[in-house]
Amino acid sequence: MGPLNSSEVTRGDKYIAKFQGEDNVVLSGKPYMFDRVFQSNTTQEQVYNACAQRIVKDVLEGYNGTIFAYGQTSSGKTHTMEGNLHDTDSMGIIPRIVQDIFNYIYSMDENLEFHIKVSYFEIYLDKIRDLLDVSKVNLSVHEDKNRVPYVKGCTERFVSSPEEVMDTIDEGKSNRHVAVTNMNEHSSRSHSIFLINVKQENTQTEQKLSGKLFLVDLAGSEKRGRSWTRPRTSTSLCPPSENVISALAEGSTYVPYRDSKMTRILQDSLGGNCRTTIVICCSPSSYNESETKTTLLFGQRAKTIKNTVCVNMELTAEQWKKKYEREKERNKTLRNTATWLENELNRWRNGESVPVEEQFDKEKANAEVQALDNVVNNEKPASTPGVPGVRLTDAEKEKCEAELAKLYKQLDDKDDEINQQSQLAEKLKEQMLDQEELLTSSRRDHNILQTELNRLQAENEASKEEVKEVLQALEELAVNYDQKSQEVEDKTQDFESLSEELNQKSTVLASIDSELQKLKEMTNHQKKRVTEMMSSLLKDLTEIGIAVGSNDIKQHEGSGLIDEEFTVARLYISKMKSEVKTMVKRCKLLEGSQSEGNKKMDENEKELAACQLRISQHEAKIKSLTEYLHNVEQKKRLLEENVDSLNEELVKISAQEKVQAMEKESEIQTANEVKEAVEKQIQGHREVHQKQIGNLRDELETKEKLITELQDLQQKTMLEQETLRLEHEKLKSTDQEKSRKLHELTVMQDRREQARQDLKGLEETVAKELQTLHNLRKLFVQDLATRVKKSAEMDSDDTGGSAAQKQKINFLENNLEQLTKVHKQLVRDNADLRCELPKLEKRLRATAERVKALESALKEAKENGVRDRKRYQQEVDRIKEAVRAKNMARRNNSAQIAKPIRPGQPPVASPTHPQPRRILSEQPDRGPSGGGVAAPKRRRSEC
Repeated sequence: MGPLNSSEVTRGDKYIAKFQGEDNVVLSGKPYMFDRVFQSNTTQEQVYNACAQRIVKDVLEGYNGTIFAYGQTSSGKTHTMEGNLHDTDSMGIIPRIVQDIFNYIYSMDENLEFHIKVSYFEIYLDKIRDLLDVSKVNLSVHEDKNRVPYVKGCTERFVSSPEEVMDTIDEGKSNRHVAVTNMNEHSSRSHSIFLINVKQENTQTEQKLSGKLFLVDLAGSEKRGRSWTRPRTSTSLCPPSENVISALAEGSTYVPYRDSKMTRILQDSLGGNCRTTIVICCSPSSYNESETKTTLLFGQRAKTIKNTVCVNMELTAEQWKKKYEREKERNKTLRNTATWLENELNRWRNGESVPVEEQFDKEKANAEVQALDNVVNNEKPASTPGVPGVRLTDAEKEKCEAELAKLYKQLDDKDDEINQQSQLAEKLKEQMLDQEELLTSSRRDHNILQTELNRLQAENEASKEEVKEVLQALEELAVNYDQKSQEVEDKTQDFESLSEELNQKSTVLASIDSELQKLKEMTNHQKKRVTEMMSSLLKDLTEIGIAVGSNDIKQHEGSGLIDEEFTVARLYISKMKSEVKTMVKRCKLLEGSQSEGNKKMDENEKELAACQLRISQHEAKIKSLTEYLHNVEQKKRLLEENVDSLNEELVKISAQEKVQAMEKESEIQTANEVKEAVEKQIQGHREVHQKQIGNLRDELETKEKLITELQDLQQKTMLEQETLRLEHEKLKSTDQEKSRKLHELTVMQDRREQARQDLKGLEETVAKELQTLHNLRKLFVQDLATRVKKSAEMDSDDTGGSAAQKQKINFLENNLEQLTKVHKQLVRDNADLRCELPKLEKRLRATAERVKALESALKEAKENGVRDRKRYQQEVDRIKEAVRAKNMARRNNSAQIAKPIRPGQPPVASPTHPQPRRILSEQPDRGPSGGGVAAPKRRRSEC
């Protein structure tokens, strides 16, 4: 019963468990009895000494053992089984049991030799995954010859020291699958199994024992709703194991071991040949009360199961012989009793009465059989305790050996006689077969010759007809070949006409290109003229502003100067209007020329598309023709081969007919001469045929050359077409660029027209203001003249009034001067703004282009950075994979080497045995100085 964890403490849960003695825990008033109950303050060493220490001795004596922890998540299963693997105080059962196994081995008899293998795998979603080789992800469970389940293909590593075992555990834990739950974020949702397989051999008696130790850390047994955050992960193994334990506890005839791979692997641990310890881990929190009760009930059910344990032993050859002899003696006695009973039964059936003395004594026979069974089961040799054997005297041993030697000698003699007799029989059979073969061969030859003669005659008739058909087919092929060659010539002519059309189109495109260049030059020239005109207009406007602003209005000037200035302004404005009209006309002309160019481009595109269609059609036709020619050639070759074979058969048949005719005339010499003549004729026919074949092949080669040349021409035309298409795309892009620039020019023209309209309005307002100023000036001069006259007349009378009038006149003059200054400043500011407007527009365009360029550069830099990062990550992953594969290969290579461990070495200081049990100061360590494969260590013999 573990303490409250951090989440339970923060939640404020109560500690509800109560303890009565060392074997009783009370929960909600109900007691639960177990072999041993540990409270929350129990140390790891106390748990190990009480639960797991005795299993080490059992495994090293040849028994199987299992320790597994059961309970809900965060109840302390992994802490109990593993703990802190490299801390002497807080390490769990697995590291302590590893240290204890080697310490116990070092203290045993030095005639023993141990081989220890370890495996580490996990079961997740009912799939077995090897934790020492991550490539093995779905291993299967099989049974060996003794019907014991094992994981097929699981990595097994030989180890010779506790450090190697701990390195293997660390490697497996780094590969273990961990899924996060609500109750414990580090709680594993997979079941891990660490298997230690110990084999020992006595070098003197050759006695072999083996034992397996399963160290299992199960997944949580809680309900799905309590801790599962992901519904896709399956529930723990607890339902299958609970079903198995319930069936075993109830004594059911069927135990569902095959419901899951976990229960299949632990079949011997649950009700089989294994000493099993189940550690029930519970939470004392009130929040988990229901889960704790179900866990305790599961433990009570599991406690009722009884396993049948026996030693895993391999008998020596001598022991097997002795066992065989004992079984043979037992069979003899049983056979004697069976014959006795059969005789007695026959006498009873025949109606005889068997006296009591001659009747079979069942108790005596049972006693004899029981004695033999006791001898078989209980007798043990003096050298190997726990092994069945028979104690025999020396005389009996010598007698048995002599009888065995006699029997083996008799068997060898009989084998030699059987071999000799079989050899003689084989020789006689061979002679008989030879005679029969001689008799049957003569009959068979006569029948074969007769049938062959009939067959050859029939084949001769058939071959003549076939030759006629073949010749007709060859004539048809020749006609077809001529037709196809004519079609190929037609197609080549069509192809040449198409190439001429393509050349014409290319010339048309060149002319269009030259026209486009002329249009470009015209547009550039017009741009220059537009810019010059705009610059002249701006200069004129500035001069107008300067002329209007420089003419100061004075009292003594008349109206003639102002009229001249206005006439000059009207002249400038009329010039501007005429230039604007000419600009508009030129823009219209440019638009018309652009529309004509677009129409020409569309027509050229249509013509190009039509040419491409024609070319693709001709390409398809050429492909079909080439395929048809290839098929015709193949048919021709097949027919030629058939003709050759038929000619050869005809020649052979004619030769055989002539030979048979000569044999009928019984003249062997003439037949030979005929054969020679026939062979000469055959050679002549073959030479003629070969010449014909050579001529046909030469013609085929010439046709193939023509086809290859046509294909080369086709490729050239395709390349030219591709170049034309690329040039057309370039022309389209240039046309689009020109249209874009023309659009920009129209926009600029609109802006300038708007500026002109604004300027016109401003000029009108300035003219109105000038007119008002001129009128005011006239009125002011008239008023001034009248007042001067009045002042001259009334100078003597009204001196004070004239002073007031002078002040008013001065005030008005000052106001007029200020107005003229403000007007001049406004005109200057307007001219400066008009000069600055194109500069600012250019600067704005430049900044916009710069921003776009920077954005594109930034985007490209980001893409390059992402690409470089991916490449770097791929390179890092590749290097990691290579290093991992190298380490795995090195580990696998080292794991293939069996590392025997022999006792008599100083034990390793472990948390369970801090002081070594035996100190041998005179025994040097003969192991390797490095960290490679540990060599076997022997104790120096004491003489």
